[in-house]
Amino acid sequence: MAEIVIKVGQGDDFDEENRVDTKKATQAQVTLDVRKTLGGDLVVYDHEDIDIIISGKSKSVIAFAKDEVNDMVYDAQSRLFDYLVKKGVVDRASVQGGNVYGAMQGTLEEAAEEGVDAVQVAVLNITKFMEEEAPRFMYQRMFDEQEEEALTDPDGEDSTELGEVPHKREKGSIRPGIYRNAYMHNRFYRA
Repeated sequence: MAEIVIKVGQGDDFDEENRVDTKKATQAQVTLDVRKTLGGDLVVYDHEDIDIIISGKSKSVIAFAKDEVNDMVYDAQSRLFDYLVKKGVVDRASVQGGNVYGAMQGTLEEAAEEGVDAVQVAVLNITKFMEEEAPRFMYQRMFDEQEEEALTDPDGEDSTELGEVPHKREKGSIRPGIYRNAYMHNRFYRA
């Protein structure tokens, strides 16, 4: 069966001597921004909207909002669990809202074959999900940059030079000097 090597550290910090040696050939190697918690859970920080926790202890995957809970976060969580369900990694009936506001979770499927680690399969499939999400991230960054550019440095069609718009003493329906109050016109009020 497959072995996925999870390196904790950056670049050359990985020490081959500390590697858990199983007599299986490595079939896949992935690179993710993953940290291991004190409890042994793996936290994936690569996604721009959500943080993904893979818990070997509770055999579950949990997706938390990175900054704020909004429609984009829910859509990302939904896409993640749809992907994991379609790949057979997460039980479809277990996907639900988590016990933390804005979280979504699902239970990892039990491996039918001996020697298959559900956590390693989840890491591999989450890596593939991130690869599918990469164009979405690039498009969002490009859109945000263009929006900022349009607001901070508009072209001639979308801007006016100072003084082009004539300034008048009176504009619109509110004339300066007249006190406008909703109660001012109630002098004929009778009980």
